[in-house]
Amino acid sequence: MQEVSSYHQELTNRISPIIENLFKSNSLYQVKLNQGEIIQMLVELFGQFSPGEMMEIKDDDLTDRIDSILILEAVSGTLNDLTPEEIKMYDKAVKRK
Repeated sequence: MQEVSSYHQELTNRISPIIENLFKSNSLYQVKLNQGEIIQMLVELFGQFSPGEMMEIKDDDLTDRIDSILILEAVSGTLNDLTPEEIKMYDKAVKRK
């Protein structure tokens, strides 16, 4: 159990600065996402990899993966925030394509 919490701390230490930088450079993340919850979710997600597998992922690659996850998280609830009128406009726009 101690090994797991120590590994999660290592992940948190590696992921947190990446999240902070991505949040600083993207206002959508700042508005739509809770930074603390995202860090927790990503530590759980990447905790499924072994420490060796995580060490093989270069920081640039890890940043790209995290950014892709953040985009999905930020955009996934966007349609739920629309008013009925906005949903009709969206549906019309989608049908035209």
